Amino acid sequence: MDGAGGPGEGPAQEALQSLSRRLQVQEKEMELVKAALAEALRLLRLQAPPNSLQDPGAPAPTRDSSPAAPPGLPPTCSPSLVSRGTQTETEVEMQPSPGPPGLSNGPPAPQGGSEEPSGTQSEGGGSSSSGSPGPPGILRLVQPPQRADTPRRNSSSSSSPSERPRQKLSRKAASSANLLLRSGSTESRGGKDPLSSPGGPGSRRSNYNLEGISVKMFLRGRPITMYIPSGIRSLEELPSGPPPETLSLDWVYGYRGRDSRSNLFVLRSGEVVYFIACVVVLYRPEGGPGGPGGGGQRHYRGHTDCVRCLAVHPDGVRVASGQTAGVDKDGKPLQPVVHVWDSETLLKLQEIGLGAFERGVGALAFSVADQGAFLCVVDDSNEHMLSVWDCSRGTKLAEIKSTNDSVLAVGFSPRDSSCIVTSGKSHVHFWNWSGGAGVPGNGTLTRKQGVFGKYKKPKFVPCFVFLPDGDILTGDSEGNILTWGRSLSDARTPGRGGAKETYGIVAQAHAHEGSIFALCLRRDGTVLSGGGRDRRLVQWGPGLVALQEAEIPEHFGAVRAIAEGLGSELLVGTTKNALLRGDLAQGFSPVIQGHTDELWGLCTHPFQNRFLTCGHDRQLCLWDGEGHALAWSIDLKETGLCADFHPSGAVVAVGLNTGRWLVLDTETREIVSDVTDGNEQLSVVRYSPDGLYLAIGSHDNMIYIYSVSSEGAKSSRFGRCVGHSSFITHLDWSKDGNFIMSNSGDYEILYWDVAGGCKLLRNRYESRDREWATYTCVLGFHVYGVWPDGSDGTDINSLCRSHNERVVAVADDFCKVHLFQYPCARAKAPSLVYGGHGSHVTSVRFTHDDSHLISLGGKDASIFQWRVLGAGGAGPAPATPSRTPSLSPASSLDV
Repeated sequence: MDGAGGPGEGPAQEALQSLSRRLQVQEKEMELVKAALAEALRLLRLQAPPNSLQDPGAPAPTRDSSPAAPPGLPPTCSPSLVSRGTQTETEVEMQPSPGPPGLSNGPPAPQGGSEEPSGTQSEGGGSSSSGSPGPPGILRLVQPPQRADTPRRNSSSSSSPSERPRQKLSRKAASSANLLLRSGSTESRGGKDPLSSPGGPGSRRSNYNLEGISVKMFLRGRPITMYIPSGIRSLEELPSGPPPETLSLDWVYGYRGRDSRSNLFVLRSGEVVYFIACVVVLYRPEGGPGGPGGGGQRHYRGHTDCVRCLAVHPDGVRVASGQTAGVDKDGKPLQPVVHVWDSETLLKLQEIGLGAFERGVGALAFSVADQGAFLCVVDDSNEHMLSVWDCSRGTKLAEIKSTNDSVLAVGFSPRDSSCIVTSGKSHVHFWNWSGGAGVPGNGTLTRKQGVFGKYKKPKFVPCFVFLPDGDILTGDSEGNILTWGRSLSDARTPGRGGAKETYGIVAQAHAHEGSIFALCLRRDGTVLSGGGRDRRLVQWGPGLVALQEAEIPEHFGAVRAIAEGLGSELLVGTTKNALLRGDLAQGFSPVIQGHTDELWGLCTHPFQNRFLTCGHDRQLCLWDGEGHALAWSIDLKETGLCADFHPSGAVVAVGLNTGRWLVLDTETREIVSDVTDGNEQLSVVRYSPDGLYLAIGSHDNMIYIYSVSSEGAKSSRFGRCVGHSSFITHLDWSKDGNFIMSNSGDYEILYWDVAGGCKLLRNRYESRDREWATYTCVLGFHVYGVWPDGSDGTDINSLCRSHNERVVAVADDFCKVHLFQYPCARAKAPSLVYGGHGSHVTSVRFTHDDSHLISLGGKDASIFQWRVLGAGGAGPAPATPSRTPSLSPASSLDV
């Protein structure tokens, strides 16, 4: 057909061409199926061994010689072709796959899929080292019925055998909305499950139901076959619905001081308020100045993306917090907004500016002279729009383009709310606001630029503060504090908007080497300044006379923010994401610490409430989960990506991005082993449950196995697991410490006999009942239900089964932590979803007693400690609420 007909023939021709192409594809697939059947029948004629499903009394087949029929054969095949004990990867893939639903007309899926790497297919039966299927595992819910020998009529058997495969292909093409497919469709059986109707002794089914063997899902067009444990009669018998356990945010480690300002204040209650990721933390210290930390935390979790700035109302109770823009999991933009909320109840009072800001909220401030009736906001758009809002009504009163340069700080004059000051890159601007009688949109803003005159114009003016006498102090990137005094405006150039006064520089004092990041007015009228390069904290009296100073230790970073606590106590936020507490006389000690760059490595202690983290900041940190404090940290000199404790807890193995891995003594912090395998990054290290082996998964596609002695202090190369066709992503040990299950970047699921010489188990079917000491692999029958519809295979970064084997926690690419029931072997399984992270969640792990779950944010460098509540949890919730009451976890019952 060349399409040369009349104008009305176009749609008809296109339809015919589409049908012709589909028919050709189906005919080719039918030929493949016929070829597979013919080959299987030929082998049977040559060897003709009876199998476990044949008539009673027939001799049993030998283990390595009897071929097995492919699980992918259509339902019309004879059950005598199937030998459940000898299926191989080659046989599994004899059924051609049409590709993922909705993509059946696209390019074919890669041959072999995730079933077997090139060059490792089994020629005959299962691997001799794998043995017969192991004893029933933890999933043995019901003893499976004995296979019947009498024919069982299929409820839709009116179709001829030659038409059934075509009908099956048509159903697959029509179900484009489904990501996960079972190997056998229940549609063709009228919704009946053959395994739920066992036949009597001596009977045989005419149609062997492959749904009793495996399920199949597709990721990026690749079919992933997962075998069902022998103890499961029907998938419908598995748990459904979200788990009874829930999570409550218990503690947040870290503080966003690296790249933000306006991020540290003290409330009227004495609580310190700051933010990290999407969470605003209210922290109550314990002990005196310079004393130990360990106080309580509460959390405001109303934001949907990272918080960028804070302002506290003059009443010391209400808080305004502004967030950045973002996108949801469907790629839809999330608009920046300001929340005004009550710090006592954690309830949101007002949502301001939804749809009015671009990119994010960069700075904000409450008015002071009129008891906080107004809020000034500067967004992160190109023009840095400056707007004034009515706090009680949430209405915009005035708006103007500020400047194309970045704006770092904004504030109302405490004496006159019509005067607003902004500062930032190479500027200080003085704004006059006329309120327009409170009518929305009627107010006007006029600007007068600060003139530096004979003084050097700095590159940045990061901070300023209003003095009681009306003057303004600014701190700049040259290390100078400039005093701006009020003066009558020049009569020849009257200020626009009726301004009667203006500001000019009246004094300058060189205060710091390098930039001044923070200024703070104390209750006694003195001023504190915090330096960047010199890390000094200086107290200034009248006339900018230095009274007292202290230096922040180098490993905490530069001063980012200063807040005055009770008495002489000071709170200092630093650029290395630490929150310090103390005073100028006695010095400062940390109460909150955190990482400063992207996090990936996480492991929990085998019998203590401690956990270890590492990441791109090259720091290896051990955290005390009970004391909520950093136990110790060391500099790895290289990026740490993964870690695992030895079962004894005496040592910990850490994998780096260079192929190097270290073993450290957890008490002395000394390196007891330093080994390099390959030159690519390591993605996973895992000790066997008995502590005799260490497995190391690399981006060079190999798993390196080491034998371990002396409680992990000594190790020697035992072997390598070679066979993956992409980099290793996850691996787990069996409970007996002899086998490994591993996942790779191209969605393979492979099994290895480590004790038998690191052999690849070609017969994956025989591992269906194996019990696993941990379950962190993201691909597998027990967890395939955690994958969302339309996933591209990278949506889930980490997974962890609880030690009591009741729930599964999942870390996804959309800033969320999910909690599923275990096993999670139903497509689109419901979960409880928890937000708070502002970046992709890179790892989740349960503590040794399942009382808490630890989750890592990626680029937000946050560490969340969640308390597990409910069945199997750690008991009642803490007395102090840790999240907004209206933000209880929602079920992700996606349609």
